[in-house]
Amino acid sequence: MQLLPLIADVRSSGEVLLLFHEVVVGLGADAGVFLSCLRDDATQTSFRSMWACDPSWAAAYAAHRWFEHDPWLRYASSNAEPIRSSDLACSSNQEIDFTNAAAQHGFTPTLIAPAPSPVGLSRVGVLCLGSVDPSHLDGESYPKVRVLARALAMELHHWIARSMREELLQGGHLTEADLSLLRHEAAGHSSKVIGAAMNLEAKTIDCRFQRLNAKLGAPDRRSAVRIARLYGLL
Repeated sequence: MQLLPLIADVRSSGEVLLLFHEVVVGLGADAGVFLSCLRDDATQTSFRSMWACDPSWAAAYAAHRWFEHDPWLRYASSNAEPIRSSDLACSSNQEIDFTNAAAQHGFTPTLIAPAPSPVGLSRVGVLCLGSVDPSHLDGESYPKVRVLARALAMELHHWIARSMREELLQGGHLTEADLSLLRHEAAGHSSKVIGAAMNLEAKTIDCRFQRLNAKLGAPDRRSAVRIARLYGLL
């Protein structure tokens, strides 16, 4: 309880990882992983992760592309309630293989705590706390661990979202004028309407949007707004 509020004020990934390790130990778990899945569109998916476990599990997860067959991530994509892995049925042989592999790295049993996002399924977060003791999630302490795991999941999800937002702002060199254009576009305003509000010609607004789209790697204005919303700029 004392460590959780500290996560929001941490700036570096190294510091937040240290806090993550401390909280995982404080919750009585032997291993912890937090995954954040960002889906820009139907074809592009990116992941951010934090690992408080055997490093070989992180390497195996990436090498085997387990994120494509991760039942815990699947569960978090459509549910908000924490759940024990023993209460979650696998839907394929690949998910069974994943569960067996995770068990070899300290995730048996496992508490799965989803972190819902205001942008819906475009951004999904999930905290997984594992133990080598089968009774860890069945004792009197489980209700408290469940509540704290949910809080930890949300704090980590918020931290990663903020980090990604700052990276996009700085990496794309976005200005307040760029954000103003995005807000106008999100409101459905045409170049003529935006130009009138800014005392500029419509063709000037179109040129500015071309530069803004390039900064965001977006093919058009609508896509630029979608990306901005996904990263919390709007």
